[in-house]
Amino acid sequence: MSKQAATATTMTTKLMSSSRSRKRSRQYVGLLYISPWLIGFLVLTLFPFIMSFYYSFTDYSMIKAPAFVGLANYIDIFTKNPDFANSLKVTFLYVLMAVPGKLLFALLMALALNIGIRGIGVFRTIYYIPSILGGSIAVSVLWRFLFTREGLVNTLLGYVSLGPVDWLGSPKLALFTISLLPIWEFGSSMVLFLAGLKQVPKELYEAARVDGASRVRTFFRVTLPLLSPVILFNLIMQMINAFQQFTAAFVITGGGPVKSTNLYGLLMYENAFHYFKMGYASALSWILFIIIMAFTFVLFRTSDRWTHYEDGGDGR
Repeated sequence: MSKQAATATTMTTKLMSSSRSRKRSRQYVGLLYISPWLIGFLVLTLFPFIMSFYYSFTDYSMIKAPAFVGLANYIDIFTKNPDFANSLKVTFLYVLMAVPGKLLFALLMALALNIGIRGIGVFRTIYYIPSILGGSIAVSVLWRFLFTREGLVNTLLGYVSLGPVDWLGSPKLALFTISLLPIWEFGSSMVLFLAGLKQVPKELYEAARVDGASRVRTFFRVTLPLLSPVILFNLIMQMINAFQQFTAAFVITGGGPVKSTNLYGLLMYENAFHYFKMGYASALSWILFIIIMAFTFVLFRTSDRWTHYEDGGDGR
């Protein structure tokens, strides 16, 4: 090999080595930037997730070391705990009321705010505020005072000559009352619907008008099909949140009256922090995880029948 060829080979090797070194350096910088999230995910999400699965097979009270009991917790839940079936029933009813109500109200508000007038951004911000405040303890306390027998809601009913309603003391009304709180927190879903409405091509609306389609027909034939991917996303996210609801039942009703609002999240909390049955509560949490996964799987498997994408695909 000539001297010039050897020099060229050496330079090429050095350049390749330098390129690899810069690439590794960029990778390390990238890892450094995401390290707070990565550490948080490993310590606060993945590790508790794995440990809860282990604890679900143990008798664990946080005071003494966990003792392995196999499937005893799961068997006890399904065969000896009457509150389990009641909490599932109450939670399913809550999801059926809160999720469709929230999505419908969010869609109606998105349609109302999807106009190009001056200052519309201010109104959108105002309507989004409940989503920021709605999950707080303070708002739940406020909600409880609103619906007491002497609360604002009954006071307003009195102005129209209607008697007071026992919103929180009646087993038939208490669950409905607390399901109104997440409906009031419609802002996040509304923003997503607004973004979806902005993506609907105006040419389709113009074509519908040319064909003589009414506003209602245009909504069901044009707007709703093109919003279906957003509806699917909102439906799944709100369903997951509703199944895990805890704050409203804990603060507003405490699970009463006669356990008519004893949501599944409240059942887990009571077993974990009232009775210190951490292994039992972990088993309850994994049952809920499987239920949520099953519902999510069904929604994804059936979504191709009613979800439409602009590219004509089914989203899978």
